[in-house]
Amino acid sequence: MTAIPVPAPRRVDRGVAGVAMAFGLVAAVPLAAAAGLVVAAGGAIGLPAPAVAGLALGAVALGSRGLHLDGLADTADGLGASYDRAKALEVMRRGDSGPTGIATLVLVLLVQFGALTGAISDGHGVTAAVLAVLCGRCVLSLCCARHLPSARPEGLGATVGGSVPITVAALVFVLAAALATLAPGLPWWRGPLVVAVGYAAAALLLARCVRRLGGITGDVLGGCVEVAVAGALLAAA
Repeated sequence: MTAIPVPAPRRVDRGVAGVAMAFGLVAAVPLAAAAGLVVAAGGAIGLPAPAVAGLALGAVALGSRGLHLDGLADTADGLGASYDRAKALEVMRRGDSGPTGIATLVLVLLVQFGALTGAISDGHGVTAAVLAVLCGRCVLSLCCARHLPSARPEGLGATVGGSVPITVAALVFVLAAALATLAPGLPWWRGPLVVAVGYAAAALLLARCVRRLGGITGDVLGGCVEVAVAGALLAAA
């Protein structure tokens, strides 16, 4: 989830995978902190809001090695390639980005950039950046909830697909929304709205992928993270 080196687990199975997906919020704290610090520092030295937004989004991308952005582009290429499930999955497996993936990546980043710029201009950019990054990782528990299958018999999707009990996925959402009521600089109801909109955006993409691809893949997880961040930033702005 981040580029921060940590010791490998002694074993990797569905139980370990489920815990990892459920605790995506915790793993994302360094990324959220980095985004918030960049926004705060940019404001303190008087940088223009667009420059600060670009630097903050760049810091998050750097901190995750662009993994989720790559997943978004591959997912878009797969969904746009063919109505044939096998061909769509093959396109996603290649890893190179076609015009659909590039256009989707640019447009989603533009939405994130514009929304964060607006939030910074309104004086709550730090809160917006932190909430959006954390919300984007919380949705991983939704994407890996029980009964959501993997699109392939191998790969990351096969390891984490359906590994999170529905009650745990629901608890992650409730806790995230409850903690968001304490978000500084926002009315108490605005934080939970940010979380809800981020989840709704990810759920729309998730539903489309499950219907078209037959389940989730690692790329789908990355795509849902980035779409959730965009939705959360829009709500925050």
